Amino acid sequence: MPPPDSNNQQDQPQGAPGEEETKPGAPKLIVIAGPTAVGKTRLGIELSLRFDGEVINADSRYFYRGMDIGVAKPDIVERRGVPHHLVDILDPNEEMSLAIYQERAMQAIYSVLARGHVPFLVGGTPLYINAVVEGWRIPPVPPNPEFRARMEDEAARLGVSALAERLAVVDPVAAKRCGTNLRRIIRALEVYEATGVPMSQQEGKGPRPFDTLEFGLTMPRAQLYEAIDRRVDDQIQRGLVEEVRLLLEGGVPPDAPAMSALGYRQLLPYFRGETTLDEAIARIKLDTHRYVRHQETWLRRNPRLIPIDVTQPDWIERAAALVAEFLGRPPRDPVPERWEG
Repeated sequence: MPPPDSNNQQDQPQGAPGEEETKPGAPKLIVIAGPTAVGKTRLGIELSLRFDGEVINADSRYFYRGMDIGVAKPDIVERRGVPHHLVDILDPNEEMSLAIYQERAMQAIYSVLARGHVPFLVGGTPLYINAVVEGWRIPPVPPNPEFRARMEDEAARLGVSALAERLAVVDPVAAKRCGTNLRRIIRALEVYEATGVPMSQQEGKGPRPFDTLEFGLTMPRAQLYEAIDRRVDDQIQRGLVEEVRLLLEGGVPPDAPAMSALGYRQLLPYFRGETTLDEAIARIKLDTHRYVRHQETWLRRNPRLIPIDVTQPDWIERAAALVAEFLGRPPRDPVPERWEG
């Protein structure tokens, strides 16, 4: 699976000319993307209240039950009655593959449309957003831990080049695309091992299944770093350390997929006695700063995104006006906010 903070643009499949066109008569979908701590959740809820919407989660960290404080998951009060889909659907030791996410997100979106409501795809994991919006064709092959372990052992003994050469024999297109990226080489071999068909023949893009309006929320980087640091300090005050302790004491292994998320993996050395709490907190902030730089890179590369500067006083009203124009109907009157973050 993509790790909880995945942002790997190399994982995107290649599409043939014309494959990325939108299907005629495609239903409407509104996307709210942006870096961590910029205000995506707030905008998704506000717009859903005004346009009879429901939120489909596109943040990989929101999948996991028992992980609330460290991922800044909105609680029932903050959701203000807006239905949220694909939240708290996995135990921390379970994995979510990209193919399964895409399938479940599409099911959720079409169920929202069937109720006559507006679907809002909201989150900061570009891989998941692109898989839905761009209509990726993804090989339906789940991760095979035993196969991956064998391949990693072979790479350790013989070098990555040995696996790259093996991949070049069965799937030269994927081999060229993967280069020396061991994780991607193993995935391509895994798909071929399971299906007997080269991964490059199974993946692709388009046509795009939805008519989309896509927002990319922005904030000057210095202010974003300050917002992140305030959030981390607040999470510590609200009990993040205890949340991680309870997960570990409840049997969640340190190498569980969910524990690789920001705010969790940085605390593991603290529980092993290898670092102080202050050092762990500083590492959370530093790693989150680094991660948002990767997210911002994706934002800049995505020409579909309409930038919304959240430091402007009318940013929510501007987004609401664009949604009203896109849907061809006015919004409801704004609902008084009870937002804490």
